[in-house]
Amino acid sequence: MSNLNGAYYGPSIPPPSKTYHRPGKGGGGGGCCGLFSCCCGCLCSCIFNLIFQILFTIAVIIGAVVLVIWLIFRPSNVKFHVTDTTLTQFDFSTANNTLYYNLALNMSIRNPNKRIGIYYDSIEARAFYNGQRFAATPLDKFYQGHKKTNNLTAEFKGQNVVTLGSKEVSNYDEDKGSRVYGIDLKLYLKIRLKFGWIKTTKFKPKIKCDLKVPLESNGVSSVGFQATRSSGIVNLAQRHCKP
Repeated sequence: MSNLNGAYYGPSIPPPSKTYHRPGKGGGGGGCCGLFSCCCGCLCSCIFNLIFQILFTIAVIIGAVVLVIWLIFRPSNVKFHVTDTTLTQFDFSTANNTLYYNLALNMSIRNPNKRIGIYYDSIEARAFYNGQRFAATPLDKFYQGHKKTNNLTAEFKGQNVVTLGSKEVSNYDEDKGSRVYGIDLKLYLKIRLKFGWIKTTKFKPKIKCDLKVPLESNGVSSVGFQATRSSGIVNLAQRHCKP
């Protein structure tokens, strides 16, 4: 009776366990993903290197072109000079801090370059007394050719409120007694250079001239026009102004 038709009456046997493999985890899937990541990294690196090489090449070409242009044209400094002044009124009222003035300045601008033309797109002349601006006037724009000299006139006439301290008022009294006034002229420029058919972008040099201007009476001044520093230079090579 121990064996009945070969049947087994012992403890139950558990069913075999099933193993599941997720895609991308394991031997086969992981190798494919790693290869894709490696390809993406190499592609991005190649693109960045290519962009850098292109930008570097463009910068080198631009630098070489600028150097060649400079060697060919060799720009010289443009020179400004105040040649003459006419001052018929310069009265300051302490009652209302108002300055009454009538001033004209004649200037010359010299372009000594043989191959460079200059576009004066904007010129503003400003007049100062004891550090205070009392007048400003725009001048006509123009083109200056090679090795040319142009003459300009700036006229300041009217009245303006000017704040002067006790020291500045004392300086004014001294100037009034000598009939010679210390007036500063500043020119604010916007210019472009022309190299053959090439035109540069605008840049903004400034010119300052320190003047000693005599007051005229009936068309005659007691002393001649003086200039402690009546000229300025625009350095075209370095694109800035040296007073």
